[in-house]
Amino acid sequence: MQRAIAEHGGLDPQRVAQRMVGWTDARRPPNAASWAALLAAAPTDADGSPAEALRGGTPYPFFLAHPFAGDPAALLGTPADWQIEWKYDGIRAQLVRRVDEQGHGQAWLWSRGEELISESFPDVVGPALALPAGTALDGELLVWPEGDAQPAPFQTLQQRLQRKTLPRRLLESAPAVFLAYDLLEADGQDLRDQPLHARRQRLESLQATHPALRIAPLLRPADWPACAALREQARSRGVEGLMLKQRDARYGSGRTKSDGLWWKWKVDPYRVDAVLIYAQAGHGRRAGVYTDYTFAVWSRPPADAAEAQAVVEAITRREPPRPDGLQLLTFAKAYSGLSDAEFQRVDRVIRASTLEKFGPVRSLRPTLVFELGFEGIGPSPRHKSGVALRFPRMLRIRDDKPLHEADSLATLRSLFDPPDVSG
Repeated sequence: MQRAIAEHGGLDPQRVAQRMVGWTDARRPPNAASWAALLAAAPTDADGSPAEALRGGTPYPFFLAHPFAGDPAALLGTPADWQIEWKYDGIRAQLVRRVDEQGHGQAWLWSRGEELISESFPDVVGPALALPAGTALDGELLVWPEGDAQPAPFQTLQQRLQRKTLPRRLLESAPAVFLAYDLLEADGQDLRDQPLHARRQRLESLQATHPALRIAPLLRPADWPACAALREQARSRGVEGLMLKQRDARYGSGRTKSDGLWWKWKVDPYRVDAVLIYAQAGHGRRAGVYTDYTFAVWSRPPADAAEAQAVVEAITRREPPRPDGLQLLTFAKAYSGLSDAEFQRVDRVIRASTLEKFGPVRSLRPTLVFELGFEGIGPSPRHKSGVALRFPRMLRIRDDKPLHEADSLATLRSLFDPPDVSG
């Protein structure tokens, strides 16, 4: 859409993307005047360079990375051509320090979804007021208690999101930090056309004069095998893998390759075999197919196939599970990862094995095992299992695996150390 509007108006697509940040805010519905402003000719300085000022705390469109798979030595040349960083498991954000429309100095914190989240993170926005006006930083929002060697799990950060009222206890137990890895604006100047290595140099200069600013460290492996060895350390360091960014890359808009490349080289996902027990119809072109699934694991490993089958028969008879007996515990929902043909196949099984309907949801006689992939795991009160996954998706249907060989809660719990919640 942005490219089409840019072509229609004879504008740079990146400028259109910038102007459209917040353009469809429900509090400011688009109208004829905003459409005219969107298509207006770009103002310029005396030397002919763009001179379009951003209003208030408006962020820049985010430059997004592509997933990387393969041999970096064969595909990426030498590590010296790349800026290599840890890929942190937080919230991508921009921290903007400018003067507002009333002339007051302010700081704004924006999520990648262009949501203003300043109120939820006063411990990040407050210190940002010490930065020079006309500064915009791209980075990662994390919970990172002082003195800890690594950031807290993503689930801890989730406690802070969408909360405007923050009790002191939460601020103290889950302190947020903004870890900058790019400088998009300095002294009111848009730096996105500069190569990444130049923006990084200015970011380091900014930190030298403002030591409270935290920036992502650079990794300097001697070769790609050494880089791969660092990637293998990711989970033990509380990160998701590595970021590989072309040193000469401009800061683009969206997931483009025309301005240079950013790759996210994540560690291989965790895997678990789970049983399908609920289903709901999808959306859009899949609205008539059951594609949104809820999965369960065994409360303990079944003694044998007969014990697992007894549980299935009890579910079929709508008998409540015995608290001290074997049962299936829900722990995850997933709706991606299968082909259209596989979804159609599972849809037929769902319709044939439906036990009850609860509005759009169907409860099922357990018959199918799936392998799920996910990026992280932590405690959660939302599921009967007491755990929740980060970015779960379906990797394959396990036709080769009978129900009693699906994983148990002990398998999930072995992947993390739940906090002590006693007292």
